[in-house]
Amino acid sequence: MAKTTEKRENKFFCFIINLFSIISIICSTFAIYEIFLLSSIEDIIRYIIIGILGVTDLFIIFKGLKYKTKKKKEKRKKGLFLGFLVFYSILCLLIGGVIFYFYGKIDSLNKNVITYTSDLLVMSSNPANDISDIKNMKIGKLKDKKSPEGNIIPQEIIKDNKLQDDNEIKDYDDYTSMLVDMYSNEISAMFVSDSYVSMFSGITGYENIATDTKVIISKSKKMKKAATSEIETASSGKNVTEPFTILLMGIDSTDEVLTKNAIANGDTLILITFNPKTLNATMLSIPRDSYVPIACWSGQPENKITHAAAYGNDCMINTIEKYFDVNIDYYAKINFKGLVKLVNAVDGVEIDVKQKLCTDNSNRESEVCIQPGFQTLNGEQALVYARNRKALANGDFGRGQHQQEIIMALVNKMKNIKDVTKFMEILNTISNSLDTNLTTKQILSFYNVGKDIIKKSLSSDEADLVNIQQLYLQGTGQMIYDERARMVLWDYIPNKNSQKDIIQAMKENLELKEHKDIGSFSFSINKPYEKVIIGEGPYKNTFSYTLLPDFTGDTESQARATASRYGISVSFVGSGGTVVKQSEPSGKRIDLMKGSLVLTLSNSSKKEKSTVDEKDNGLKEKSDKETKKEEKNTSLEEDEKDEEPVNKKDDDSDNSNVSNDNNTSSDSDENEKKS
Repeated sequence: MAKTTEKRENKFFCFIINLFSIISIICSTFAIYEIFLLSSIEDIIRYIIIGILGVTDLFIIFKGLKYKTKKKKEKRKKGLFLGFLVFYSILCLLIGGVIFYFYGKIDSLNKNVITYTSDLLVMSSNPANDISDIKNMKIGKLKDKKSPEGNIIPQEIIKDNKLQDDNEIKDYDDYTSMLVDMYSNEISAMFVSDSYVSMFSGITGYENIATDTKVIISKSKKMKKAATSEIETASSGKNVTEPFTILLMGIDSTDEVLTKNAIANGDTLILITFNPKTLNATMLSIPRDSYVPIACWSGQPENKITHAAAYGNDCMINTIEKYFDVNIDYYAKINFKGLVKLVNAVDGVEIDVKQKLCTDNSNRESEVCIQPGFQTLNGEQALVYARNRKALANGDFGRGQHQQEIIMALVNKMKNIKDVTKFMEILNTISNSLDTNLTTKQILSFYNVGKDIIKKSLSSDEADLVNIQQLYLQGTGQMIYDERARMVLWDYIPNKNSQKDIIQAMKENLELKEHKDIGSFSFSINKPYEKVIIGEGPYKNTFSYTLLPDFTGDTESQARATASRYGISVSFVGSGGTVVKQSEPSGKRIDLMKGSLVLTLSNSSKKEKSTVDEKDNGLKEKSDKETKKEEKNTSLEEDEKDEEPVNKKDDDSDNSNVSNDNNTSSDSDENEKKS
């Protein structure tokens, strides 16, 4: 009986050992697989660990799976061997589990699948309230077949509801023209991204778009970014150990996680080049109103760069690539919530605040203010510092500088983090609030860059281990008629020499061009050295466009003289009196005009007065006309929020409406205060 019991016990222990041998091998295989995923990170150490685990697995296979003991001495070893198997299994699970968590968070930085939503919009006064009411209407949609919200989803809505049977579908190049046509009853409905309120509420005349319009139907669809974007896979094979370019975009979104389509409003655009070999970087904040060719629009007409954001990452990135003649390898988007959490995760950032600043918080609710002085800003305070431009003397440029300061302060804080818990908190934050086209392998390869920075820190007393060269896009402010919005808006015309110097600096850092000395300088030890900002100038030449003047109120002779001065071909409808209408709007770029300008006269029956009287009246008419134009521009500008028009008097001598080179949004802010 005793032998039978002992035999059963022996079989049971052998079974337990064999079971845990299998479990330990499975756990080890899991750990080995996860370690293999960490490519380019300490390859020698990884291979040594994998080798040790592999040898241990072989030992378990030959020892544990064939464990059959009848001797008492071997029975005593069973407990030790079983304990080893349990410990080994737990160790492998811990190794594999930590890597699994870490790798998963890194992998989620690239949101491969995004939820896109398209709305069918009509004016609030439209009697239609349901999709079944959409009949005998003209409906607008984007013609770009790669646009999920402007074309792909609308096509599905049209097909599902058979809208093509009872309605006319009209294709557009851009949302703005479509919206203008809907407001003017040229079309009855339009398909647009469900972010349309944030897209258009900053444009004069559309501040109340949320109440001016109503949504008839919405449809959401999950799609892979790579299916509609060339940017997503363009740099998938590039190694970050080589010089690269990355575009940082701030998203005006209060969502916790960037899983929905987040249209960058273009307010925050920071172009960075980084050379991992030299640890040198260039950083350029691109003004939101920069007047540049929009790559995804037919004919690539110039417009505010911020308007390219509504058409997706490809449009914005291609626009910047063509203008600055560089390839953008990667992009990264972060929303308001993400910035707040990231700053809090590193226990705040140290910033020298120059003046009191206030904005609403990340939920767009209560107001948050920060006071002047060197201090550690928490997440909400850092957001105030990064978002505010209205209170700054140099407006959008000041905001861009503040955003760069936040980035550099974050880098300085994160490079000193040694706490694993703090590191995991940061990783968790950015995995939710950041989206990028960097692959997981590319992100992991930043480990080697970080290792180089640590090595440099151990052998150097320098405070800034990464040398960041700030770039500045110099330019001129000008009021220009927007062909799509069909109104005069303030634009920032970049200086071509500044653009050229910026391109040179970026290409030098990317090792695409040899270093070119800008010039020599001298300094005194008694005078503090001021770091040179490439692109800031000063430059001898400014750049602006010749714009069509306002002829209304001019007599025929005055109009002919002005047209001759501008090199404009004119023709008249009627005779006598003054100009009451012109075929092209004032503020339009003359270089974009086709054919002659047609001016309509008031056909006054009164005889013209003497030459002297005509001169006197001409001066009076000109003065009245200037006053009228000032009032017209002021009414335009006071209503402008994010478009930042500047109140400038029309000058018939050149009518260029040019502001000072650096005066961007400050004049606009003055007008807002006056209003």
